[in-house]
Amino acid sequence: MQTAMKKFKTEPFLFHTFNTLFMVFVAVVTLYPFLNTLAVSFNSGIDTTRGGIYVWPREWTFKNYEAVFASGNVYSAFGVSVARTVIGTVISVFLTAMLAYTISRKEYMFRKPITLIFVLTMYFGAGLIPSYFLIKDLHLLNNFLVYILFPGAGAGLISAFNMLVVRTYIHTLPESLNESAKIDGASDFRVFFSIILPLCAPVLATISLFTAVGQWNSWFDTFIFASSKQELSTLQYELMKLLSSTVNSNANPNLSSTAAKDTATMITPLSIRAAITIVASMPILVVYPFLQRHFVAGMQLGSVKE
Repeated sequence: MQTAMKKFKTEPFLFHTFNTLFMVFVAVVTLYPFLNTLAVSFNSGIDTTRGGIYVWPREWTFKNYEAVFASGNVYSAFGVSVARTVIGTVISVFLTAMLAYTISRKEYMFRKPITLIFVLTMYFGAGLIPSYFLIKDLHLLNNFLVYILFPGAGAGLISAFNMLVVRTYIHTLPESLNESAKIDGASDFRVFFSIILPLCAPVLATISLFTAVGQWNSWFDTFIFASSKQELSTLQYELMKLLSSTVNSNANPNLSSTAAKDTATMITPLSIRAAITIVASMPILVVYPFLQRHFVAGMQLGSVKE
């Protein structure tokens, strides 16, 4: 009896110990790449090529970040990226929620065909060339609206995956809420705005984060649809051009000016890439803590059924 009681008391201790050690290991594995990138971004470019940089710079310098912000285009591009991220995310999430609510209604006779059409878009796409000609015929080349209506090189305003996620979440809500509102005379718009939309805050925060990250990281659509208009250049596109020019300057020093040669001796593609990564990811890292609570709740959707 005593042996059984001792075993009963020992098992929780062993479980919590193993669980704690495992989670510490996961945290270290998760944080190390970011800390290493941060250390490299503050380290001298030439010294970085020697290797051995882990989580602390060996030769501190701000030259990498000075190179990133040396161009005046970075600041205007930052504004364009913020604008497209905010506007594109709000419009996309709102339309996605409306579509998800519509096809979640059992009384809507076309909900299954529409759902099937959206699911097919997850497996088949028209390709870049038809998307380019479509955007050209709509006169959206070198137009800010291309970032909103066709983000991600023509991917579309509404994501089929996000729509299915929101629809699944709406199915977990009690149907009695919708029925009682209808009995009181509420229209579908009133039910959506007053009941469904507030209750969908967790899942909307989740897809908002997905959409915002996609908008913020997108640069290929700028390259394809708006590269000839500097006013529409995004931060990611400017950073990509900076990285390409740094690589070319180091590979072909005879093609660069004297000032560029001096800069090339201070930075390397590895160090400038680290600085670009930190600059590009910092806004998302700042916003994420405010959405974390809703994000976690949204990721647990469907775990509890009525």
